[in-house]
Amino acid sequence: LIPLLLVTTLGAGPVAMGLVDGVADAVASGFRLWAGRRSDVRGRRRKIFVIMGYGLSSIARPLVGLALNWPMVLLLRSLDRVGKGVRGAPRDALVADATPAALRGYAYGINRAFDYAGAVGGSLIAAAALLWISHRISVVIMLSAIPAALALVVLMTLVKDVPAKTIKPGTAPAPLRWRALTVPSRRFLTVFMLFAFASASESFILLRAHEIGMGNVQVLLLWAVLCAVQAGVAWRAGKVSDRFNKVGVVTFTWLAYGVGLLLFAFVENILGLWIVVIVYALLSGVGEGAEKTLVSTLATEADRGTAFGWFTMISGLGAIPAGLMFGVIWQQSTAGTAFGAFGVLAIVSAVLLWVILPTRRAATI
Repeated sequence: LIPLLLVTTLGAGPVAMGLVDGVADAVASGFRLWAGRRSDVRGRRRKIFVIMGYGLSSIARPLVGLALNWPMVLLLRSLDRVGKGVRGAPRDALVADATPAALRGYAYGINRAFDYAGAVGGSLIAAAALLWISHRISVVIMLSAIPAALALVVLMTLVKDVPAKTIKPGTAPAPLRWRALTVPSRRFLTVFMLFAFASASESFILLRAHEIGMGNVQVLLLWAVLCAVQAGVAWRAGKVSDRFNKVGVVTFTWLAYGVGLLLFAFVENILGLWIVVIVYALLSGVGEGAEKTLVSTLATEADRGTAFGWFTMISGLGAIPAGLMFGVIWQQSTAGTAFGAFGVLAIVSAVLLWVILPTRRAATI
């Protein structure tokens, strides 16, 4: 709903939306590494950081409905992303802690599938609310406080930390230095820095939908379909990915993502957008969780939270230039040019990953 609020109510354009998404993610970047590191240092007590993160987002996100201009949206979105930064690495490490190595792809696939399923349900409920409760987007955004509160109750009552099995008591993680990571981890994260620049926010898909004539309810339904397809694919693909070399899976994932973005470069009407969204969802859903599975595999058990901290921090730091670049290219040229440029960059990243961390040198990964 935030892209629709920015465009229809606050009169913002692609550059403003790129700044909102990019700056918000970058602001949270430092918290990503800090929280992942602290969850290792505190003896794998990760739940408290997950609660803090979801709690902050649950407060900040509904308040976006009260924003009077896009800088206020930027501030609140940044607070929301700080919450995401605090919870992200500890949550991903907690999933790895609780899951046998041979099933982690499946676990992260389920995690993403339910994430998308929530997006489907949320989109459909929001569309119904716009039709039958209030036509004001801001009111519907504020109503999101209800499911957020329910989620916190579930988190606090049902989720538990997983004690370390192979780490001796008192064992400290390696020093917080780049070179303290394993060599394969550093190689992967180096290439991931480039891919992070190509990871444009999917909010731009919604902005494109609005640009070519979709109404607010139609845009929400489009988002619901996108997430539904991604959820179905992620559920199955995560399990299948456990059977294959993780480097090869991530390489394929990045290639598929790049191809999906390239398809958006040729969309000029609503029917074409529906078709491309479904194809993009199929392609992008294939590798959901693959990157996290690879990070958990390359890291040592004692430093898993820290490794996820580096991973999520790099992802966040790439958000500012990615969002701003996408918005500027769109505004100065066309949406097709922006989608095409980022698709090419994603494909280049996949090729580099294959060269720097090839599967033939990483047969056990």
